[in-house]
Amino acid sequence: MKTGRLEAFSDGVLAIIITIMVLGMSAPEGYNFEALEPILPVFLTYILSFIYVGIYWNNHHHLFQAVNKVNGSILWANLNLLFWLSLFPFATDWLGKNHFEDNPTAIYGMVLLMAAIAFKILVHCVIQNEGKESNVGKVYSTDKRMNLSLLFYFLGVVMSFFFPIVSQVIYLGVALMWIIPDKRIEKTIKD
Repeated sequence: MKTGRLEAFSDGVLAIIITIMVLGMSAPEGYNFEALEPILPVFLTYILSFIYVGIYWNNHHHLFQAVNKVNGSILWANLNLLFWLSLFPFATDWLGKNHFEDNPTAIYGMVLLMAAIAFKILVHCVIQNEGKESNVGKVYSTDKRMNLSLLFYFLGVVMSFFFPIVSQVIYLGVALMWIIPDKRIEKTIKD
């Protein structure tokens, strides 16, 4: 199978996720800037989650530019990724409305961790289908940044029960690690 339907479906789901996240924010009753202060945590959490969804969309797009065909395993791995990403609106809403408390911070981190594991599984399925010598295999067979992200997410979840703010910094740090798209795919495709 070609990748077009998988990509189109994924793009649609990610667009809906972003829409649901923004609909989770409601305007304050007041008309002055002080009225915005109570919803600042919600807005900051939305910004981080929007960046994360954007990172996943970007990396998903780059990944499938290098994929020639998909099979059932890739379709299910992609659905697994979309499932975890679909939990972003819930985790974002709970974290923002509870001003970065420990349990919401842990759940937010678990969603980040599981989405990262799901992306790693997706990449693994693509490599199994395309081969280790494929463009994807050459780029992702030993991806240290992906493994480092998993470690940081795990540490962030553990730290959330002791120092939730440290977890938030970790989550932001991982996002900054991924904000610039991986150029290796583009380079490999050109070569």
